[in-house]
Amino acid sequence: MGFLRLDPMMVKLIITVLLATFLPARGGFVPIVEGLTTAAIALLFFMHGAKLSREKIIAGSSHWRLHLWIMCSTFIVFPILGCLLVWWHPVNVSNDIYTGFIYLCILPATVQSAIAFTSLAGGNVAAAICSASASSLLGVFVSPLLVNLVMNVHGAMPGNGFEQIGKIMLQLLLPFVLGHIARRWIGGWVERHRSLIGKTDQTSILLVVYTAFSEAVVNGIWHKVDATTLGWIVVGCILLLTIALLINLVVARLFGFSRPDEITILFCGSKKSLANGVPMANILFPASIVGIIVLPLMIFHQIQLMACSWIAQRYKKAGEQSSTES
Repeated sequence: MGFLRLDPMMVKLIITVLLATFLPARGGFVPIVEGLTTAAIALLFFMHGAKLSREKIIAGSSHWRLHLWIMCSTFIVFPILGCLLVWWHPVNVSNDIYTGFIYLCILPATVQSAIAFTSLAGGNVAAAICSASASSLLGVFVSPLLVNLVMNVHGAMPGNGFEQIGKIMLQLLLPFVLGHIARRWIGGWVERHRSLIGKTDQTSILLVVYTAFSEAVVNGIWHKVDATTLGWIVVGCILLLTIALLINLVVARLFGFSRPDEITILFCGSKKSLANGVPMANILFPASIVGIIVLPLMIFHQIQLMACSWIAQRYKKAGEQSSTES
C-alpha cells in the first residue's frame, strides 16, 4: 500500500494552502510577496536551464519515433481530452474548475519524477532524459500558445493572449536560456548540489502557491470549492490519468516499441509538470483565479505520483522475475 502515501512535496503544498487560508497575504504585505514570487520564478527557471545537460539529451535523441509520440501525447492527446471533458461538462461546478482542467492538459511533462520512475521500472533512461527535458523546454513555447488557442475557443482566456505569451518569454524563457548559457561555468556546482537545487525548486513553487491561494482566499475560493467539488476534481484527475496511461500503453504495444521504450512512453507521456504549471499560471491568469485554476493540477500531481509509483514497482518486479526465470 506504499503507493497511497503522500509524497513530501504534496504535504508541503497542503500546509502552504492551509497557511494561505488562515494567514493570507494582505495589504502592504502583498507587493512584497509578489516581488519575492517573481524573483523565485526567475530563479526556478534559471536553475532548470542550468541543469539541462546537452550531452545527456544527445545520448537519447536517436529514438525519434518515441519522442514524436511523447510530444504528441503531451501537447495533442491531452489537450483533446481536456476539451472533451469541458464539452461533456458532467458536473455543474465553477467554469474556473473546467479552465483548470484544460490548463492542466496543455502543460509539459515532468522532468525529475518521469526520469526517476523510468529508471526504477527499468526503462530507457537516456531517452527519458531527452524526452522529458525537451518537453519542459518546448512547454515554455507551446503551452502559452495552446492556452491562447484552446482557451480562446472556449472563451476562457482572459486579456490579450499574445501579450501574456510575451510575459512568459520574458519571465520564464529568458532566465531558462541564461541558466543554460551559464551551465558552462556553474554546471559542476549544480551537479554537486542537486539536493540544494531541488529544495530551491520546491521553495519557489511553494511561494508561488502561497501567493496564488492568498489572493484566491481573499476572493472567496472556499465558497466556490466545497468538499463535493474537491471530490469531483479527484475523480476527474483519476479519469484523465487512466485514459492517458491506457492510450500510451496501447500505442507503445501497437507500434512494437521495446519494453524499456514502453516504460519511457508510459511515464513521460502521461505526466504533467507542477514546476512549470504553477509559475506559468501565475503569469497567464488574473491573480484572483490562479488558486482555483491550479487546484486540478495540484491534485493531479499527487495522483500521478501514486499511480506511477505503483506501476513502476510492478514493472520492476516483472523484470526481476523475468531475469530469474532466464
